[in-house]
Amino acid sequence: MNLKNLSRRTLLAVAAAAAALPASLLAQDARPIEWVVGYAAGGGSDAVARTVAEAMGKALGQPIVINNKPGAATNIAAAYVANSKDTGHMLFTADFATLAANPWLFPKLPYNAEKDFIPVGMLARFPLLLVVSPNVPAKNFKEFLAWAKTQPTVNYASAGVGSPHHLATELFRERTGLKLQHVAYRGAAPAVQDLMGGQVPFGLIDTASVQQYVAAGKLRALGVASPARLATMPEIPTLAEQGLADFSAYAWQGLVVPAGTPAETVAKYSKALQAALDSTPVKARFQTLGLEALPGTPQQMATYTRQERDRWGKLVQSAGIKLD
Repeated sequence: MNLKNLSRRTLLAVAAAAAALPASLLAQDARPIEWVVGYAAGGGSDAVARTVAEAMGKALGQPIVINNKPGAATNIAAAYVANSKDTGHMLFTADFATLAANPWLFPKLPYNAEKDFIPVGMLARFPLLLVVSPNVPAKNFKEFLAWAKTQPTVNYASAGVGSPHHLATELFRERTGLKLQHVAYRGAAPAVQDLMGGQVPFGLIDTASVQQYVAAGKLRALGVASPARLATMPEIPTLAEQGLADFSAYAWQGLVVPAGTPAETVAKYSKALQAALDSTPVKARFQTLGLEALPGTPQQMATYTRQERDRWGKLVQSAGIKLD
């Protein structure tokens, strides 16, 4: 069974169940819902989960409790969810690493990305910024390239092996020819702390994790890895504007539930998610974090994740990246 077949069978049932739900989404079940996040508290993924969980909890009439299980490129959290028997009271932030990168990076996973989860809907897309520590003598991308080429090797920080920060910087290495050394952290928050402290000179880090520190002058943003400038940071040029052609990368995440979750429960969560993403508090918080909300159906999430898995699989294979 692949994700495409899973989508046709399970997601049709979800759609049918969704049509029968009352608009109020008033829940009869008051048990807390566990929302598992595969990154440390304080990072961008944690901020998104807590923001959306609050709004979803109100729509559902159920409390949602965040459970951070960082490490191993979300494999620890993914395995925990995949092996859970609580199919009805568990949500999981499944992201770029979980669904697109890890199936290519690891010869063996403690979960099956195509069989163990049912899509609920996309959450958000995180633009990436090329940020440097204050002690790096570069004010723009051209100056950064010139400085980096004088170094024997340049360390870069990421939120973990297989994270979008990691693979985006591997693509960056491929396009620039720089000699880079990966320094993996257990989430974006500790990576950002070492960037600010100067222990690591640069990274391609998501806006949610670094935007406030850029604004405070604790990190310097040299470019945006998106096709267009960000509405929240219009003064920062894109890397493409500065000469790095055909380079675009995002971190992204969606919401899933364990396989076996009843279709009516998936439909209920999906409607609550769309309502949350459309709510004023969530929109305001996402704007503050520099995020792009990605509302849509479970089927649209399934399609998006397949496309991303194909795209980044080509990079992993061409670069020969393998993890144990």
